[in-house]
Amino acid sequence: MKYEEFCKANQPIVEMTNPSLIQKYNVPAPRYTSYPTVPHWNNDINPSTWANLFTKAYKDFGNEEGISLYIHLPYCESLCTYCGCNKRITKNHNVELPYISAVMKEWDMYLKLLDGKPKLAGIHLGGGTPTFFSPSTLYVLINHITQSSIKMDDFEFSFEGHPNNTTKAHLEALSGLGFDRVSYGIQDFDSKVQLAINRHQPFEKVKYITEESRKLGYSSINFDLIYGLPHQTLETLKDTFEKTKELMPERIAFYSYAHLPSVFPAQKSFEKHLPNETDKRKLYEQGKKWLKEMGYEEIGMDHFALEGDPLLKAKSNRTLHRNFMGYTTSPSKILLGLGCSAISDAHYAYSQNEKTIAAYLKKIREFEFPTIKGHVQKESDLSLKPFIMSLICNHTAPWKQENMIPDPLVTFLNEGLITFKNNKLNITEEGKPFVRNICMALDPYMQQSEKSAPVFSKAI
Repeated sequence: MKYEEFCKANQPIVEMTNPSLIQKYNVPAPRYTSYPTVPHWNNDINPSTWANLFTKAYKDFGNEEGISLYIHLPYCESLCTYCGCNKRITKNHNVELPYISAVMKEWDMYLKLLDGKPKLAGIHLGGGTPTFFSPSTLYVLINHITQSSIKMDDFEFSFEGHPNNTTKAHLEALSGLGFDRVSYGIQDFDSKVQLAINRHQPFEKVKYITEESRKLGYSSINFDLIYGLPHQTLETLKDTFEKTKELMPERIAFYSYAHLPSVFPAQKSFEKHLPNETDKRKLYEQGKKWLKEMGYEEIGMDHFALEGDPLLKAKSNRTLHRNFMGYTTSPSKILLGLGCSAISDAHYAYSQNEKTIAAYLKKIREFEFPTIKGHVQKESDLSLKPFIMSLICNHTAPWKQENMIPDPLVTFLNEGLITFKNNKLNITEEGKPFVRNICMALDPYMQQSEKSAPVFSKAI
């Protein structure tokens, strides 16, 4: 028997979600890391308005909940062609200190708005590649922030690391500052897939840095894996999961590859080798089955964790939250984004920084908040946001009028994807893959807008 015939004969049997429903609902949809979502912001904000609303939010919520910080570090040494992040490709490390200095100045501008040191609920370093920056440069940044704030008792510090350039020195420096969570961008272990997406990282490097992280006391390690990449098959994915099983990270994010070549032209280089929609869904369904067999439980969209993980406990208690960084246990209503393109949520308003590094640095040099766009929340926004977020996080939300079902939900009810019981709208097990579609049906901004494919990735 030929190898190709053997593989075909021994493919795992994948229990698929109803194919007709997948075909029906696999449309562009928001991921609801905010409400309203970024494309529907009114852009009715300026730096002064943003500063005032941030100050109001901190006075109302900061003393109890603190501030969560997201710091965008955009530099990478090479381009991963699948990537949809805001990044700058360079091997010139002289850019490090000027950029970090600007981020510290931006933080200082916020400090001047507040009376005394703010409470700090958490820090997350994202990118780009945060470990593009040297350990000493990162130490300067984080030390500046922690010395000018008060860490809350249950603070969480985490960072994203590239297995190829995260060093023991990085882990030691950040651990000494309070970091004990790290997320490594793996994507896929297959060499052919890695070649297509220009992200070559041998398993040995991933194993080494994972083990070093644990030796230095990192309590939570996350692997980012992606399904739907070029040349992926059930066989190659099985090998990736077997290698992942050898290392058993505490959390796994199993993301759908978002193909948006009109926005990210580098993706055109491999689009002829992408799996079709049916095969892509098989990759997810089988991957989810393997994760369950390995002991991982599903948190929500694309996210899994081992028993005892705080996110799973929050899901069980229905206290899970969601923001621009994804699922979180932090109830903080203030997520402050520092750095170019970083997005902030101050409850009463959203704000996004200048997207290019040059424009961002210019605004900081002029001692001006680098706001480029945003949204002031209306009363209707503040009322609907917790409802949408509850559906996304906990698959249930209060619904006091069970006899009044809006037309957009009738079809979901008839298909068995939702139920109404005990004054609650509940998403059924069969409905969980379509949670984005259900939220979208209740989102008035989506009903009023024609924004679609160029803006959102597909729902399934």
